[in-house]
Amino acid sequence: MTKQTTAPEQARNSVAQYRKKIMVILAKSGRTPVRDAELAAQCRTKKGNTANYQAALAELMQEGKIFHRRRGFLSCDALHYFVGSITRLSRTFGFARRADNEEEIFIPGKFLCGAMPQDVVLLHYIPSRSGKPEGEVIDVLQAADSKLTGTVLMQEGSLMLLPDTMAKTPIRLKENPDVSYQEGDKVLAELVSRGTRHAEHRAMVRHVFGNAQQASVCAKAMLTLRGITPEFPEAVLQQAQQLAETPIAPEEYQNRLDLRQTPIFTIDSASSKDLDDAVSISRTANGYQLGVHIADVSHYVRPKSPLDEEALNRGTSIYYADQVVPMLPKSLSNGICSLNPQEDRLTFSALMELNQQGELVSYTFRKSIIRSAVKGVYSEVNAILDGSASPELLEKYQAVLHMIPVMNELCDIRMAQRKRRGAPEIETTESALLFNENGICVDVVPRTRGKSECIIEEMMLLANEAAAKLAREKGLPFVYRIHETPSPEKIDNLEHVLLRMGLEVPNFTAVKPGHLAKILEQAKGSPAYPVVNIMVLRSMAKAAYAPEPIGHFGLALKDYAHFTSPIRRYPDLAIHRILSAWCAGRSAEAIEKRYGAFAGQASQRSSDTELQAIMVERDCEDCYKAEYMAQHLGEEFDGIVSGISDFGFYVALPNSVEGMVHVSMLPEGEWFNDDGIEKGDVIVSVDGVKPTDDNKIPQIINNSGEAQHVIGQPEQIQQAFDARRVAVGEQGFVEGLQKRVGVGGLGI
Repeated sequence: MTKQTTAPEQARNSVAQYRKKIMVILAKSGRTPVRDAELAAQCRTKKGNTANYQAALAELMQEGKIFHRRRGFLSCDALHYFVGSITRLSRTFGFARRADNEEEIFIPGKFLCGAMPQDVVLLHYIPSRSGKPEGEVIDVLQAADSKLTGTVLMQEGSLMLLPDTMAKTPIRLKENPDVSYQEGDKVLAELVSRGTRHAEHRAMVRHVFGNAQQASVCAKAMLTLRGITPEFPEAVLQQAQQLAETPIAPEEYQNRLDLRQTPIFTIDSASSKDLDDAVSISRTANGYQLGVHIADVSHYVRPKSPLDEEALNRGTSIYYADQVVPMLPKSLSNGICSLNPQEDRLTFSALMELNQQGELVSYTFRKSIIRSAVKGVYSEVNAILDGSASPELLEKYQAVLHMIPVMNELCDIRMAQRKRRGAPEIETTESALLFNENGICVDVVPRTRGKSECIIEEMMLLANEAAAKLAREKGLPFVYRIHETPSPEKIDNLEHVLLRMGLEVPNFTAVKPGHLAKILEQAKGSPAYPVVNIMVLRSMAKAAYAPEPIGHFGLALKDYAHFTSPIRRYPDLAIHRILSAWCAGRSAEAIEKRYGAFAGQASQRSSDTELQAIMVERDCEDCYKAEYMAQHLGEEFDGIVSGISDFGFYVALPNSVEGMVHVSMLPEGEWFNDDGIEKGDVIVSVDGVKPTDDNKIPQIINNSGEAQHVIGQPEQIQQAFDARRVAVGEQGFVEGLQKRVGVGGLGI
């Protein structure tokens, strides 16, 4: 029996055939245009198929495979045209990135063709004056979202919009009688018309956020543009509230492992309200018995429910400044799913046996019910560990006090074990933002970690590793946390920098975690360590989620997943669901049938939302840092050069603030970027030094030949680390920071 094709299928097949014919004809013609009528004739279009032929042409043009000139159609390959996207714009130039190889291309302003950031465009190369790739926009294939945020400014007597994604390219505003705005406002606007030049574009203000000088306003604008909101749909809120008000069913007490009499407690920051993990520990004859008890969010958030769909869409909670955009409504995250003290809570427990060396001997996962004895606080546990706790504090922790030294002991063993297996100890600087009563950022300090933070981290790592081990051993579909080996390009760059700094370089034929650990170890304690730490960190690949157990390079683990935070991360919720099925006695085959496709979907969505969250959190934090630095114009700060570009360099301060010093902010003279200058170099002021043939120090020099600012490696400029100063005067540093996060007020 022959299967009958439907009309839509026939049309699709016809379009596909025409696509092939068109590409073959144009490939044969090379750089000679094929006129419209001639191309149609060669394709043997029939009256009834004209629409399919036109559809094929439209598809190929939109994909950047063919191009139409006045004289006819040509293949883009023959013209050496290629597809890319606009990444950023300034007043007189822009940058694009190729779709096929991620190469960044400089686009002079007159060749931008009115293209906007994120537009998909057709490009070709033009002769370069700098030796770096330059190109021209031939056509805009796909316009980006018409919505954009920016700052209203007055220019030549008219109110204009300076978009946050376009450094110095204002757009004329069309009046909107329904929205009132003024100069200095941060707004959400919409492009209502586009021309072939940016000056021809027109936008209309749709919403006013507030004064662009306020970081909170800029952060709100950024979230809105990305479709991120702390508000939940009504159906989601109603379902969450109903669940929160429903008491624990009697059968749950009967069917779960009852741990309510076991000393268990949480340890979090003092401000935490979503307490999703608790711990218990005891010594055994052979080592340790560790329990990590996680809120059983999957019991409440069922597949395909409004709560589940919303959680999958959000993927993760987003934390910035003193704000949070939660993955789940507060009635769940801060209520029934929060392991509050002296309250019965449903949990999913990882019960682990470890030997004296801290190695996992056995592990099991059980649905459980607990009653946390204490809401622990990091600072309080740290005080207990260092012996400074008050009698009142010791009384608070009386029920679990005996566990704290045991946890500390196991933590030390696990940290030593991690070092032995070669996991690199990379130091990262997180910022703590301090605010006044008006919500203005008044200080930025590095976030410090005490021993209790390390203890909880090690306990969670163990539970995560055990979950991944179980999934791999039993052949379960899963959402693994993966971290791939660094790319050869990044390793080559790292090797180049290390050699220039006079450091020993391991044999990188097959990169292992221990290689990077060794690099960090040899630099520790030396002036070069901050630079080496940054370079090793930047050589790393980005961690992601995947349905296959690739392993975790940074932790030097074969098996790893995220099990411990289902309140704020969807991948944790996903694997809770899968492990629940296993604990209920279902076979691996049955679980694969039900959750195989889901594991792949959850992995991809979780990776995407995590990346967005990282970008949003970083950019929002930059707004607040700029707000803080604006209060310190004209001051000087110690700093290290963290990046170099053709238009300036980036400087990182000890408090984690990073900003750009634009070349226009340097002393008068003609400045250039010496090829010897690299990321990690230190900037110092050196007046009156003239370079000679014997002086191999890479330099930025002015046209008088006087090196007023020298950038070089520590071994070449010994005094650099003792006397490094970054002159901020003339608002250079703060304006540089604003350029990094966007222009217009504080920018975003």
